[in-house]
Amino acid sequence: MKQLPIIQVLPDLKNILNTAQAAVLIAEPGAGKTTGTPPAFLDEPWMAGKSILMLEPRRLAARSAATYMASCLGESVGQTVGYRMRNDTKVGKNTRIVVVTEGVLTRMLQSDPSLGDVGLVIFDEFHERSLHADLGLALTLEAQAVLREDLRILIMSATLDSERVSALLGDAPVVNCPGRTYPVETIYVPTTGNFPLEKTAAAAVRRALVEQPGDILVFLPGEREIRRTQSELENGSLAEKTVIRPLYGQLPQNIQDAAVAASVQGERKVVLATSIAETSLTIEGVRTVIDTGQRRTQVFSPRTGMPSLTTVPVSKASADQRRGRAGRTAPGVCYRLWSQEEHNRLPDDNVPEIMQTDLAQLALELALWGVRDTAALSWLDAPPAAPFAQGTALLRQLGALDAGGAITPHGHSMAALGAHPRAAHMLLRAAELGTAPLACRLAALLQERDLFKGPAALDCDLTLRVEALLRFERSADSGGADPAALRAVLRESRHFLAQLQAAPGENVNDISRCGLLLSFAYPDRIGQKRGDGAFLLSSGRGAAMREGQPLARSSYIVAASIDDRATQGAIMLAAEIEEGQLLSYHADRITEEADVYWDKESGSVKKRRRTMLGALVLKETSHERPSAEEMANVLLSVIATDGIEILPWEKGTIQLRERLMFMHTLRSDWPDVSDFALIATLDEWLLPYLQGMRNLRDLQRIPLARALEGMLDWNQRQMLEKEAPTHISVPSGSRVPVDYTNPAAPVLAVRLQEMFGQLDTPRIGGGKLPVLLHLLSPARRPVQVTSDLASFWRGTYFEVKKDLKGRYPKHYWPDDPLQAIPTNRTRPVK
Repeated sequence: MKQLPIIQVLPDLKNILNTAQAAVLIAEPGAGKTTGTPPAFLDEPWMAGKSILMLEPRRLAARSAATYMASCLGESVGQTVGYRMRNDTKVGKNTRIVVVTEGVLTRMLQSDPSLGDVGLVIFDEFHERSLHADLGLALTLEAQAVLREDLRILIMSATLDSERVSALLGDAPVVNCPGRTYPVETIYVPTTGNFPLEKTAAAAVRRALVEQPGDILVFLPGEREIRRTQSELENGSLAEKTVIRPLYGQLPQNIQDAAVAASVQGERKVVLATSIAETSLTIEGVRTVIDTGQRRTQVFSPRTGMPSLTTVPVSKASADQRRGRAGRTAPGVCYRLWSQEEHNRLPDDNVPEIMQTDLAQLALELALWGVRDTAALSWLDAPPAAPFAQGTALLRQLGALDAGGAITPHGHSMAALGAHPRAAHMLLRAAELGTAPLACRLAALLQERDLFKGPAALDCDLTLRVEALLRFERSADSGGADPAALRAVLRESRHFLAQLQAAPGENVNDISRCGLLLSFAYPDRIGQKRGDGAFLLSSGRGAAMREGQPLARSSYIVAASIDDRATQGAIMLAAEIEEGQLLSYHADRITEEADVYWDKESGSVKKRRRTMLGALVLKETSHERPSAEEMANVLLSVIATDGIEILPWEKGTIQLRERLMFMHTLRSDWPDVSDFALIATLDEWLLPYLQGMRNLRDLQRIPLARALEGMLDWNQRQMLEKEAPTHISVPSGSRVPVDYTNPAAPVLAVRLQEMFGQLDTPRIGGGKLPVLLHLLSPARRPVQVTSDLASFWRGTYFEVKKDLKGRYPKHYWPDDPLQAIPTNRTRPVK
């Protein structure tokens, strides 16, 4: 302990926490912060015999840290130092340092918000930014502010934005500690060709065994890749006395301990690990790190509606953490299985889990804490509003929250299970029905990777997976399923069984209830057959199965996994449910409604009574004739949807509308009769004329001109005739229609000869606007377009006259148009 760099800064840290409520410790790898810091505070006066809680993100690191600290005290775990984690707790009445894993701190805070017997809460490796770490810190900060001013908080990390964290803790002091690491050479080994990850990793291991001394640590995304790489290495040629040690969270403790322990004299150890070995863990003898550059992280999956593990590239910060594992005890080497250019494109840091995962569980924990608005708590990154609202809506649907957002007794029971709210609700309902063992297996199946591979995985029937799992339980026969995945599902299902205190074999073989149980978890994904493998979901969305799926013949299904990347979701996992089960077990969600609707086939308004489950129509019967008001409202919606073009727009009505649009351009207080405005105000100007109408034929009887005129008061009607006349009288005596197609520039198309004798352009809009004159030849073709008639007579007329006189010699083309007689004939009548 004396050689650890952390010893140098502990006095400063003690002085800070003697007077301050919080501190931030940035300690480089190898500093000894995880095991050296907690014991240093046991005898501080402000501790007064209280205990220390240290949140450690990973189970192996938590157990390892507790074991090492206990050994330094000459004790075994469970005495002064202990740990608490899911399904594994070692503490005693004298335990004062408790290392806890994620979720445990949340449960402790929920049961005792004041943390009455705790003096210091330490958040180790906080840079990993798990959802539970962020939540645990937010709750601890409120507990400190409201209930426990004497409670100390210490944030520890090797890589962290210390300024942001310090600000969150009320400008807490930051202590920096150098690490104890040796130089590590980085070698980039980009892969060429499309080789499986296990072959690339195995090749790198063989190279390192030849080129480098000491043990080797290989970072792989998950258990599957570890097993495949182990098989690839063991089936090939390996140097004598080379042992392969897998290391991931689900392994038994003795196998994990063997991977971490120092190698036997004369042996070389190759540790195949997940990100579990990235921080807070020193693996004795490692001189070489091989990094595949991938990691598994929890991301909200629209397919399952729950968080799922997804493989993503590591960040630069994670890559550096992994690289540092090679320099903990001596100089080392890190092989990165990607190029320098690829490394430059990696993100600087991992995305905090709170920013990319489903927030239903967070919303449930906050409701249990008594918080409905996330802004009431302090966050390093506040939960995004949209996912949080989505999670809250789901909790209401599952009965965990009431209409006001307060947690219900059922919500309390769900939170106690610690599972995702969908799974928790299903487990509790199953316990009521005596089918908890089957539900536990389903919940575990949904959390783990698919049991099937290859063509078998294409069958979306979830009951086939349940059958495979039960067969494996009875006879250890995997039947082509993935044995590792089967074992992982069984481990998880046993955990759920223990929580529910259900008998392991009770009603487990009744797989006909799989669909029913899934419907409790996914009430929004109950699907009704549409045909050709397509289903309408109770949420209103559409989804479809791959062609040839036997399950496609089912009238009703529950979709547990949906690929939402296409417009219509692709159903990946589902189970059949019977209509009788829907009626019996979802009666509280079934509604009866009389529906007045537009029947496109007949083009008329009809009425029906429907039994509904969300968007699904379970039963439909015809109903009596709709009322006049109901028919009118449906017709309004049809017009709004299909557009006002379906109304009887005759020539005179169109001109009236154009005149009204012209007046609106002049005076904003006049009605707006654009398409958008007319649709938006249908109930004001058109509804009175729809009484008694029922179908498209009836719509053609609407007096549309009268309806438009009804938008005007008496004064406006008088003004319309004066300022937007339908016709203008010209010097020849003709009444020429005005074209208002362009409201900004109405057009008067008139033969040039009919305008002789008129000096100025006719004006409309109360004299505000000259019309745009289209002066026509005798053949009614435009020869000039102008809004300045006087200017035309003075100049352009004489050029036009010369051309027209040549083409129309019999017509009258005077030298002085203002003194000439206007005519609508070839020549004026004398």
